[in-house]
Amino acid sequence: MAVDRTPVLKRCRQLGIDPVVMGINKESKREPRRRRRQESEYGMQLREKQKAKFIYGVLEKQFRGYYDKALKIEGITGDNLMMILESRLDNVVFRLGFARTRKEARQTVRHGHIQVNGKRVDIPSYQVKVGDKISVAPKFKDLLPVKEALIRSESVTVPGWLEVDIDKLQGTVLQLPSRDQIDLELDAQLIVELYSK
Repeated sequence: MAVDRTPVLKRCRQLGIDPVVMGINKESKREPRRRRRQESEYGMQLREKQKAKFIYGVLEKQFRGYYDKALKIEGITGDNLMMILESRLDNVVFRLGFARTRKEARQTVRHGHIQVNGKRVDIPSYQVKVGDKISVAPKFKDLLPVKEALIRSESVTVPGWLEVDIDKLQGTVLQLPSRDQIDLELDAQLIVELYSK
């Protein structure tokens, strides 16, 4: 399995992403490089695609599959793509506050600590649906990473398309996210333009 081992802060700096988006509360002490020449249209499109892939932790083949799926859904392709990425199980676990970062959420799911509608699901790319109940499995509720994430999640706002019950360690998908409910600074239209060439 391919793994991106680039340091997160370095990659955030390259792509111009605030590390808080990744769930990391650190500031880089380095000054950003001044770009001498203007970025081309292709360069901007590629940068947006790289940002989306990095934020959600998706590799090219899977990302392309999400784009093809977004094309088939009725509506704006860019918004559909963002909705598909946002409704991945690992992202939902992160958004509910059960993990500090998306990488930690992915690992929590892979280790079988998360249940969807009472059944264990260990696939991070699992697409949640409206009405799904996501919860931490009973025997894993006392795990230290989950407790640490919950302490931190008191300051994190859960998006409007999700509802969380911290006491029961359970969340519900109220609706699929719309583009205005996704707080990431990504221009999905540039990604669509890149793939449609």
